[in-house]
Amino acid sequence: MMSIGTAAPVSPAPEHGLSAGEAARRLAASSAVPEPTSRSYASIVRGNTLTVFNAILLIFGVLTLTFGNWRDALFLGILVSNAGIGILQEVRAKRTLDRLAALVAPTARVVRDGIEQTLAISKVVEGDVLRIGAGDQVPADGRLIDAQDLAIDESILTGETHATLRAVGDEVRSGSFAAEGLGTYVVTAIGQSSYAQRLLGETRGFRHERSPLERAMNRLLLILVGAMVPLGSLLGYVLWTRKQGLTESISTATAGVVTLVPEGLILLSSVTYAVASLRIARAGALAQQLSAIESLASVDVICVDKTGTLTEADLRVVEHQPVAGGDPSLLAAALSQFAAAWDTKNGTLRAIGLAFPDGPVDTVGARVPFSSRTRWSGVEVGAQRLVLCAPELLDDGALADVVSARTAEGRRVLALAKSAGPLVPGDRPPAGLEPLGIVVLGERLRPEVRETIAYLDRENVRVVVLSGDAPQTVGAIARDVGIPISGAAIDGTQLPEAPEELSELVLRARVVGRISPEGKRRVVEALQKGGANVAMLGDGVNDVPALRAANLGIAQGSGSQMARAVADLVLVSGSFASVPAMVSEGRRILRNLQRVAKLFVTKSVFAAFLILTVGLVQTSYPFLPRHLTLAVSLTIGIPGFFLALARSEGTWTTDGFLRGISHFSVPAGVAAGLGVVSAYLFALNTLRIPLIEARTVAVTVLIGFSLSLIVILESAARRARWWVWALCGAMASAYVVALVTPSLRSFYAIAVPSPTGLVTAVGGITLALGGLWLVDERFAVWHRASKTLDPQA
Repeated sequence: MMSIGTAAPVSPAPEHGLSAGEAARRLAASSAVPEPTSRSYASIVRGNTLTVFNAILLIFGVLTLTFGNWRDALFLGILVSNAGIGILQEVRAKRTLDRLAALVAPTARVVRDGIEQTLAISKVVEGDVLRIGAGDQVPADGRLIDAQDLAIDESILTGETHATLRAVGDEVRSGSFAAEGLGTYVVTAIGQSSYAQRLLGETRGFRHERSPLERAMNRLLLILVGAMVPLGSLLGYVLWTRKQGLTESISTATAGVVTLVPEGLILLSSVTYAVASLRIARAGALAQQLSAIESLASVDVICVDKTGTLTEADLRVVEHQPVAGGDPSLLAAALSQFAAAWDTKNGTLRAIGLAFPDGPVDTVGARVPFSSRTRWSGVEVGAQRLVLCAPELLDDGALADVVSARTAEGRRVLALAKSAGPLVPGDRPPAGLEPLGIVVLGERLRPEVRETIAYLDRENVRVVVLSGDAPQTVGAIARDVGIPISGAAIDGTQLPEAPEELSELVLRARVVGRISPEGKRRVVEALQKGGANVAMLGDGVNDVPALRAANLGIAQGSGSQMARAVADLVLVSGSFASVPAMVSEGRRILRNLQRVAKLFVTKSVFAAFLILTVGLVQTSYPFLPRHLTLAVSLTIGIPGFFLALARSEGTWTTDGFLRGISHFSVPAGVAAGLGVVSAYLFALNTLRIPLIEARTVAVTVLIGFSLSLIVILESAARRARWWVWALCGAMASAYVVALVTPSLRSFYAIAVPSPTGLVTAVGGITLALGGLWLVDERFAVWHRASKTLDPQA
């Protein structure tokens, strides 16, 4: 048996390909492994368990179990449950995403036993004959045996942004794409011996660095780790100099350092992203980049193509009209022959073929495939050479009035002409064309598009239409769907060079017609330089440069393989109408993530305050580790899940993410520390109550103030909803249950506070809230005074 990957494959006849039996034999002998479509199960487990913070918690947990009281290691149970919840949510999301990914997985057109068939790339073997056309992914390495104006885009492999023409005998490599033309090649390498195994993943991962939010979260975690090292070392040194018992030292160190750890922040981040991906998947979209969720939330400009987005993808022939004195039946016959001459048909050719199906098909000779850059295509049928092109490429203006009138109505108009000379690929069709007539194609508006545009407009997301059709046609469609247009549509062949001028022009006009693929990319980049977060929605090869350049690339699930591969988000079963719901979902999820992050960072600031105050003196630490486990669970752990997944309102931006967190968390953490330390020291040293009751006062102040913070956070954007008050009430009730239940009191080492202790706790909560009120710039007395002195402040 031949060893696949080591022996050269047998070269089949181009028109026949391998036999089914030979292909099956080679597939069985192949060692190629399909590339995973999402994060692996092992990666999910590692991501939720092997973290710096989990390692710190585990170390202190082992020390506590070995030398301290096992009850103070309760946080280990929370660590395990957090990891389990994170793994479960991500696995659920992975399974949904895998199902969606299967719907848009790249396929190959394989010739076997002389019959072309579409197969999954994993079924391709060495020696197969494959056919590729514009937009198709090259699924395996090979050598061309036929090429018709075939241009290959290898930017993923080489970084070269321009497609290059290929001829018979040239090599093509897996991971690249056919940008234009047609080709047939014999597969020479698959699996480990080719680029395919590696580059399928790279087509989805090569575009973006870590998103702004990911980078901000990483900086936040580094800051917390950086603060943890000196603070933990300082506390350890103080405990060593006290020469107190090992059990008490470990308890104090655990209570101090473990509280610094935002153990649930990483969990909630991963769960939030997983839930967002799951909800977006249920709406019919596949997020191929994690940053797609963030980009959805931040987008303020969406660039769309007209066909397939604003209008139905399928075209229909509305009318055909010959030149003056021409015979309509002869024009119809020529259109029929032109459409029938192509093996691979785009939407225009399919519409023409359906309208004129019965014309005789002569011998087909030379063909020049359509290019969005040149805007013409040609074919030699029998003794005549036919050219289908944009009407303005013809020198004859006999039908100019009809073309202008139909274009103004929003129709697509193409001209059919005869060429006396040979058909040669180039930027313009052959000179001296003899017009035969025009064919007018119409499009239907998608039924939900007006509501979609209206929603985006209300959300301050501007829609810009970029189309290769005539500006008048695109402008008419844009007006029909409700896009606010200022003046006439822009001609894409006359775009200004300066990015600032281009951005201003596009945002004012909102519609660009006759724009090339490179022009679409220029518009996207100009808008970005103007400060916009740009999404590009497209489905064809001509949209790929703009999809790559945009902050968020969105491809239609029915689009070309190339467009789907480079996009961040693929609308598998959804449409443009599903985008608003996804934008709303992204904003909601990330608003919640920022809100929950404020609670966790507040806890860390509070822990630092305790170490730098009570931790440096001889006074007993106000908390045991089990106290903090109880308080954090009731005020952050449990409420955090509800806040992370609940509905929310307001704007969203990743700008100033850390600044927004610090502006809230630093004052809140200091205020919490002020209230807790003051109440604890007053109860312990002034009231002279027992240590267990003084610590209960500290726990009560911490829980009361922290639950108040939840209401404050919810009220920052809008009036707190009833369920937030109910949630906080339920958490407070749970604490009361712990206080009045003897077994729970004993377990958590707390006591029912005396009346003086209860008053002290209320005083501590009031002091903390008052401190927060004073340091918050929205309520600070000096801020109000400055406004009084200077009304413009």
